[in-house]
Amino acid sequence: MKHIPRKRFGQHFLSDRGIIDDIVGAINPQASEVMVEIGPGLAALTQPLVERLGHLNVIELDRDLAAKLRGHPQLKVIESDVLKVDFTQLAQDLGATKLRVVGNLPYNISSPILFHLLPVADVVLDQHFMLQKEVIDRMVAKPATSDYGRLSVMLQWRYAMENVLFVPPESFDPPPRVDSAVVRMVPLEAPPQLDVTRLQELVQVAFSQRRKILRHTLGRWIETQGLDVVFDVQRRAEEVSVQEYVALAQKK
Repeated sequence: MKHIPRKRFGQHFLSDRGIIDDIVGAINPQASEVMVEIGPGLAALTQPLVERLGHLNVIELDRDLAAKLRGHPQLKVIESDVLKVDFTQLAQDLGATKLRVVGNLPYNISSPILFHLLPVADVVLDQHFMLQKEVIDRMVAKPATSDYGRLSVMLQWRYAMENVLFVPPESFDPPPRVDSAVVRMVPLEAPPQLDVTRLQELVQVAFSQRRKILRHTLGRWIETQGLDVVFDVQRRAEEVSVQEYVALAQKK
C-alpha cells in the first residue's frame, strides 16, 4: 500500500533519480564508513547509500515507515524523534570515533535539528543535509549581506559550510512550495574555545534589532557585562564578522 505523506512530519519524498545520484555523488560514501541517515522516508537516498556502504543506520520517526525499513537486512533502524537521539552515545554504541550524518530534513524542524547536532560536532566527520534553500543561504551567508544573521554566526563558528547542490520542487513527491538545496557541513578541527550559551546570548541581542546600530543593543549588553573591550558599536549586527562575535564571547 502506498505511503501517504504526513503533513505533521513535513514529509516530501525525493523522487528525481538524477538528483538522487548527484546527492550521493556529493556525499561520496565509502565502504564500511559509519553513517547515520536522518529521515530515510521511502529509502530513495537510503538504498544507493547502503549499496556503497554495506550497512547504514537510519533514524525514522514515522512508525509505518520504520516498520518497512526494518525489513531491509543492511539497515539498523532507530525509531525515534531525532531531537531525542544522543549522537555521542550513538557513536559509542556503533563503535565509531566519527559519524557521517546525512538526511533530507523535515523543513519545519530543520533549525532545531541543526542546533541539536551542534554540541556533538566533535563526534561528526561531516554532515550533508537537504534543506530549504533559503535556510542554506542564511547558513553560508557572508557579513554585510541581507542573509547574514544569527544562524550564520551560530553555525559558522563551528563548521566550514558550502551549498553543494540546488534541488527544484519538482524533484519531490509531493513538491514543496519552496526551492531546496544540499549543504555540506564539516566541523572545524580546532574550533574556538568558548561558552556557546554566551555566544548565543550576545548574537541574539545583536540581531534583535538588526536595522539599528549596535549601540542600542549589543553596546548595552557589553556595558551590563562590565567588559573592558574595544568594539565598534556604530555598526549594524550584519556588519560584524563571525570572528569578532567569537572574540567578544571569549571576553570575561
